[in-house]
Amino acid sequence: MHNLVIDIGNTFSKVAIFKQRELVHYQRLTVLDEASLANLIDQFQVKNVTVSSVKQNISELADFLKQRINYIPFTTAITAGVKNNYQTLATLGLDRWAKVIAAHCLYPNEACLMIDAGTCITYDVLTKESEYFGGSISLGINMRFKALNHYTGRLPLINWNQKEEIIPKGTNTENALKNGVLQGIINEIEGFIALENKKNEALKVILTGGDADFLNKQLKNSIFASQIKYDQYLVLKGLNEVITL
Repeated sequence: MHNLVIDIGNTFSKVAIFKQRELVHYQRLTVLDEASLANLIDQFQVKNVTVSSVKQNISELADFLKQRINYIPFTTAITAGVKNNYQTLATLGLDRWAKVIAAHCLYPNEACLMIDAGTCITYDVLTKESEYFGGSISLGINMRFKALNHYTGRLPLINWNQKEEIIPKGTNTENALKNGVLQGIINEIEGFIALENKKNEALKVILTGGDADFLNKQLKNSIFASQIKYDQYLVLKGLNEVITL
């Protein structure tokens, strides 16, 4: 039996096939089309599917999936063993909630800080008692570069390449922008980890998201390196849990 999970983000859609809890297929798409999904459903003989989306309306996609396989709506009402204390459940991003569920299943009875570096950077904390109270939402890397260009008269727009592994010294304007944004985010992340370390014993830090690989490399020499786990499939694993349980 195979499960299909779909994570629709602000920039990309991620599609994965799981056999129980084993990831057997993964795609990152700029366009999510029904023909490709139909091919995956047939190829892997998919039985169950669920979707997380930052978009408000996915009714057409849901109707398409319902016609072919067992569609299980993913909502914040699905707790999977986590006590959700978030005050505005209607506005809690489903991708954030999926990460909480994934951390709960992957690291039971451990305090976890999930850092998702995508269009935005989100920080979410799960206590060792399996309680969730929320977290923080910050600007992502490219959003910061765009803001610096948009709100100033002369600063250029930086087309940052994720494959750049070194944060340059600010010896010219372009590098000063890169240094400010990239080093600023590293400092921000380390600050959040330090803060949560004071509140949660033996905290595990899980990095995920499109920019997480770059950030993980930057944090290899951090004093927090031993706490950090890199898992690019964290949201997808959380979605899979709710249709595997």
